[in-house]
Amino acid sequence: MDNSDIRWNDEARAKILDDADNVLREAVSAVAASHSDATSDEAYAELNRLLKDRFIDYEPGPDVRKYADAIVAGEVSAG
Repeated sequence: MDNSDIRWNDEARAKILDDADNVLREAVSAVAASHSDATSDEAYAELNRLLKDRFIDYEPGPDVRKYADAIVAGEVSAG
């Protein structure tokens, strides 16, 4: 077996992705609920604080900024 053959099966991969999406949803909802008057940079920092320890090798990307901007614009329901 080659190293390239070692991977999660499709069902496990889907569950991992669903779990990651749920963590992101929870963080965005929590920040929307608790930081309604924050700036985009403050919301971005809080999202990163909530997410960084939930993922191995976490690096913030453009999605985190997109959700921070949406929170500040009032486009995210807080719950």
